[in-house]
Amino acid sequence: MLRPWATGEIAAVLGGDRLEHWADDFPAEGDQVIAGILAAQFELLGDHGHRVIVEREGGRVVGSIGLFWPPAEGAVEIGYGVVPSRRGRGYASEATRALVAHALTAPEVHAVTATADLSNSASVRVLEKAGLRRWSADAGTVRYRTA
Repeated sequence: MLRPWATGEIAAVLGGDRLEHWADDFPAEGDQVIAGILAAQFELLGDHGHRVIVEREGGRVVGSIGLFWPPAEGAVEIGYGVVPSRRGRGYASEATRALVAHALTAPEVHAVTATADLSNSASVRVLEKAGLRRWSADAGTVRYRTA
């Protein structure tokens, strides 16, 4: 399940506190970065903002995902992360598919993009399972986008 970050969660991440409904290894480093961005720019919590990824069974927060809004030339970038203890369960692929579909409902969005390290085969698989297609690469990264 995806839901907006709660302001209390942002404060807890930034304050180094632990919340009962988090997986033991949440927040990861990327979640801490996102919490800092969200604390400075609350408008990113809006309809097309960042979300936490919540396990259906147990209701534990296991990661986060978001769109880097506003779109540039009709494209918006997606970023995501799932804590190590919950990887390999399809959470990132399912969340990415859902948020890509949501992004494409916005009239100003015609494409969703993402970047992954070539060495991160799990992230590459997530993007491919979510329906994104490889469109460019350089020495260390690969860029994906919707058709």
